[in-house]
Amino acid sequence: MPIIPPPDPTVCPLCGQSNQCAGQVERATGVKQPPCWCTQATFGAELLARVPEPARRLACICAACARTVAP
Repeated sequence: MPIIPPPDPTVCPLCGQSNQCAGQVERATGVKQPPCWCTQATFGAELLARVPEPARRLACICAACARTVAP
């Protein structure tokens, strides 16, 4: 059985582009970041259901994808 690597937390699991997550930037660089935009965003159930199971709660959705479905 092939080993599936964990999702990249810096990549949006829906579109594959950078999610620009401030928390991930801080982890990668060690440079303190302001709170991420996503801490104030609402993610609807329909949007969250589109995230592949292996990436759920492990990779942030980007702002562009978050805007595609109203909460």
